[in-house]
Amino acid sequence: MRIGLQVPNFTWPGGPPSIAPTLAEIARTADAAGFASLWVMDHFFQIGARDRSMGLGPAEDDMLEGYSTLAYLAALTQRVQLGTLVTGVIYRYPGVLIKTVTTLDVLSGGRAYLGIGAGWFEREAKGLGVPFPPLAERFQRLEEALQIAHQMWSDNNGPYAGRHYQLAETLCHPQPLHKPHPPILIGGGGEQKTLRLVAQYADACNLFARMGADVLRGKLDVLQRHCETVGRDYGTIEKTTLDTAFLAPGGQSAADVIAQCEALAALGVQHAIFNMPNVHEITPLETFGREIIPAVAGL
Repeated sequence: MRIGLQVPNFTWPGGPPSIAPTLAEIARTADAAGFASLWVMDHFFQIGARDRSMGLGPAEDDMLEGYSTLAYLAALTQRVQLGTLVTGVIYRYPGVLIKTVTTLDVLSGGRAYLGIGAGWFEREAKGLGVPFPPLAERFQRLEEALQIAHQMWSDNNGPYAGRHYQLAETLCHPQPLHKPHPPILIGGGGEQKTLRLVAQYADACNLFARMGADVLRGKLDVLQRHCETVGRDYGTIEKTTLDTAFLAPGGQSAADVIAQCEALAALGVQHAIFNMPNVHEITPLETFGREIIPAVAGL
């Protein structure tokens, strides 16, 4: 099993002047500790959670733009893969988004993911003047963006004509270093639309581990049925999850996280991503590298 790290909040002791050096220490430590991937959210406001146990907080908490942050992380690291968990399709024109991820991939030496979803946070969209169409249209736009990604990451530089997006020339040079293209990860567990899009277009899914084993098993069963319908090999899709690990006195121990990973692996999860409310303390990352990552590597 591979282990990933998500950094969803940047409100740390020391305030904004501490963000860059703290994030740099987190990134370098995670890279050295053996984390397989490093993720940020693609939000402009913090997502408003009152419960800080997941490392989140109110909208006024510090939040960095995702792709600028990933570029910073790329320069600080050597081996971790990098991505957003996940980009809302409405936030950027798809052609510009694919060019952005391609740039990240080239400059990081082939380490980019395209993490994408339909988007859900209406407050930040309206707050910053970003159109926020109804859910059905957001899924239509998501499917078109996925089609555009595949076309731009191919030798077809021709036009793309969709219902919502029209591109006269899908030119993308340089092409990504990761072949055949950066892995496409779709976030969410919607059974009718999201998991169907995973089966048809994506290289990875991302589900919330906190849904529990029975629900996760059911979601993966649905994904497998969608794969059968569209003629996709289910085994070629990377199954990832997102959860919170709180390694601290009164919180979890390394043994607890290892047991959690073992349970996820038994369901077929290959890549467990964790956020950590106390990640700025660095010690939890070192514990992962010393005790957890080696213990689950063979799962």
